[in-house]
Amino acid sequence: MESLFVYGTLKNQEVQKLVIERLPESSKDSIAGYRLENVEIDGETYPILIPDSKQKKPIEGLVLLVTEEELKKLDLYETDVYERKTVRLKSGKKAFVYFAKTL
Repeated sequence: MESLFVYGTLKNQEVQKLVIERLPESSKDSIAGYRLENVEIDGETYPILIPDSKQKKPIEGLVLLVTEEELKKLDLYETDVYERKTVRLKSGKKAFVYFAKTL
């Protein structure tokens, strides 16, 4: 299983069921060194993480335990506006997270 830190729509259990067709095991965690901004995709507004070393307040979210196959579904859901990378969370755990794609 893979750990995925989520901070936006993927915290919603209905969205989890829609995208990966089940409710994964989850736990609370947070990430520091980022700020939340908004991005518009197909006329809807979504949160997106932007690196910001001056940001002191951590972003709260959940760590979902998902399979490799589920990560592929989640990549499609997140669109090419986001990219998935590995980060270290406040708990010290490593997890994937989606944030603003660097050009």
